[in-house]
Amino acid sequence: MTEALSIRHYEATDRDDVVALWTACNLVVPWNDPLADIALAVSKPNATIMIGCAGERTVASVMVGHDGHRGWFYYLAVDPACRGSGHGRAMVRAAEGWLVEAGMPKAQLMVRATNHAVVAFYERLGYATGPVTVMQKWLKTDSP
Repeated sequence: MTEALSIRHYEATDRDDVVALWTACNLVVPWNDPLADIALAVSKPNATIMIGCAGERTVASVMVGHDGHRGWFYYLAVDPACRGSGHGRAMVRAAEGWLVEAGMPKAQLMVRATNHAVVAFYERLGYATGPVTVMQKWLKTDSP
């Protein structure tokens, strides 16, 4: 039986465990420095990182923030050994709750097109692909 999940906000002492979790879940890519992403999220009042713990062990996380118009999820991660336990669903619900408290009417997220299992996970939670094109421009000169 999977240990119950308790969810709380990120603390500085969580940093190494969170980066290890994101790495184990293949969420870390060369163009996104996880340490910089964590530092940015926790330095802003419109973002947070939520941590899911089973006992003393970090087994899940989600970064959530908003732009004043809609909310966004990033780095939803569940330890591969704990998948299928409902921890991902619990983390999404916690992030949604944080956004509701912030007054956001909508939550959005991005999934790599090749990650079909994650798309199916979000569809089961009521998320749908929207008729939008996501465009980007790197503003940092050291980005790809």
